Amino acid sequence: MSYRSRKTQAIINLSALKNNYHKIANLAPQSKTIAVIKANAYGHGAIEIAKSLHSLVPAFAVAFIDEAIILRTAGITLPILILEGPLNKEDFALAQRHNFWLMIHNIEQVSWLMQQPNYKEKFWLKVNTGMNRLGFTPEYTKTILEKLTHEQKEALVLCSHFSNADEIDNPKTQTQITCLTALAQKYSCQFSLANSIGIINWPQSHADFNRLGIALYGANPIEINKMPIELTPVMTLQSTIISLRKLSVGEAVGYGGTWRAKQASVIATIAIGYADGYPRNAQAGTPVFINNQLAPLAGRVSMDMITVDVTNLDQVSLGDVVELWGENLHVEVVAEYMNTINYELLTCVSARVPKVYIDK
Repeated sequence: MSYRSRKTQAIINLSALKNNYHKIANLAPQSKTIAVIKANAYGHGAIEIAKSLHSLVPAFAVAFIDEAIILRTAGITLPILILEGPLNKEDFALAQRHNFWLMIHNIEQVSWLMQQPNYKEKFWLKVNTGMNRLGFTPEYTKTILEKLTHEQKEALVLCSHFSNADEIDNPKTQTQITCLTALAQKYSCQFSLANSIGIINWPQSHADFNRLGIALYGANPIEINKMPIELTPVMTLQSTIISLRKLSVGEAVGYGGTWRAKQASVIATIAIGYADGYPRNAQAGTPVFINNQLAPLAGRVSMDMITVDVTNLDQVSLGDVVELWGENLHVEVVAEYMNTINYELLTCVSARVPKVYIDK
């Protein structure tokens, strides 16, 4: 490892990752639970995450073929589902060569498929049951299914995606489940509905394949106090205090002087900023975790630093470790202060933040 004087890092707990997978997969023991590792495994490092899960999962899923090629180059051999499907006709040859499962979701892709009489790979057919993003209407899906050969139907998985599954009282999710289940039963197809929240909260959506994303990483797809199982955050983003400064009443800190001391205060400067993926729009009051205590953000986030009010903390010293989110301070809590979601915070940690992998 090259020398690093700056201690800003993302600690990735592979033991927590595997434990989370087991806990969630055990909620749907009759299903094959695929690990979704798109967007560099939600910011956790796709290659290392794939290697850690390789013996546990039936397949992986990524957004597009470029992400899958990186995994193949790194020696990952399990099937990989391409969620955005083929973006040109040549992608079918790549899929056949590398054992990729292509998601088919538009007319042009169907045309390409029909021009591949020797194409034998498993493929997924996206049905739009209400998300209105990708996929075919249920009626048009029937037209496609009736044109497929017996061998193609054998290789097929029908798929849809929930739009409101986090709303337990919203009847739309059950409507989506009923729609796709009926199609799968009529045409004797394998199918897939459940994402993280589907696996956890909608057992009637468990199908031949489930697609486990955000919850795999210990981030909650619903409110923490409504989770039926306890997950462990896989990423702990941390840095250190590089400066401590006393301010008098009325003195400001940071660009624009948006935060002013209402009392004699102590400000800690921490070596992380928006260039590291800590969002610039974080509001004053956003918590960080220092020495088993919470301290609020004070002033604007800079490119390389943030400032935190540590006046009321028992003891703070230069070099103390600061957790921005992780095992002690859940990313969902931090996201609320930033008017965003856990997905965005995890995936936006920048490449200049080293990842340190541990397996307790």
